[in-house]
Amino acid sequence: MRALIVDDSRTMRMIVGNILQEIGFETGNAGNGLEALTWIEQNGFPELACVDWNMPEMNGLEFVREVRQRSGNEAMKIMMITTESEADNVMAALESGANEYLMKPFSKDSVADKLTLLGVRP
Repeated sequence: MRALIVDDSRTMRMIVGNILQEIGFETGNAGNGLEALTWIEQNGFPELACVDWNMPEMNGLEFVREVRQRSGNEAMKIMMITTESEADNVMAALESGANEYLMKPFSKDSVADKLTLLGVRP
């Protein structure tokens, strides 16, 4: 299974990528929503996208809204992984098409638990 990690922090992309690779995912990376859309155009929709909220160019919420308007994305699960903890932000992300929401800081176990809830475990 493939996962796309979308975060402007190289360190966060590495941390999330390492966790997902240990679980058995092949991973791709993007530094913002526009880079993620380019990655998808070149590689197709992954089974999972882990998306930060606060990024330059195109933030995570904008990315979720844009990708959910494209055909062929129905099987892709989107998990927001962010510091945004207000209930309104959680609701906005879920209403826009995110399937799960994980707040930073997180653990490997919390990522694994969310993946189980999403039904995307290699």
